[in-house]
Amino acid sequence: MFDELDPLLHQQLRLAVMSLLISVQEAEFTFLREKTGATAGNLSVQITKLKDAGYIEVTKGYKDNFPQTVCKITSLGLTAFENYVNALEKYIKK
Repeated sequence: MFDELDPLLHQQLRLAVMSLLISVQEAEFTFLREKTGATAGNLSVQITKLKDAGYIEVTKGYKDNFPQTVCKITSLGLTAFENYVNALEKYIKK
């Protein structure tokens, strides 16, 4: 009757990160931290979980001699997010 909700996306911070990346395609770690209000440590853990699932790509480098981490949503992540939203809509409409 109800579709299963993706447990990886059902966590609030991971859902927030994915929602932000949907709208901007890619974002720096600092942008995600500011927008979510998460601590750097917690955000780092959740980004790693999304990366390990293949939902986002993480690129580490340097910008003006400062470390820079950029996150980008993958096609798998986009599909997972769309499936999550569709499943959630079914819950709401029932």
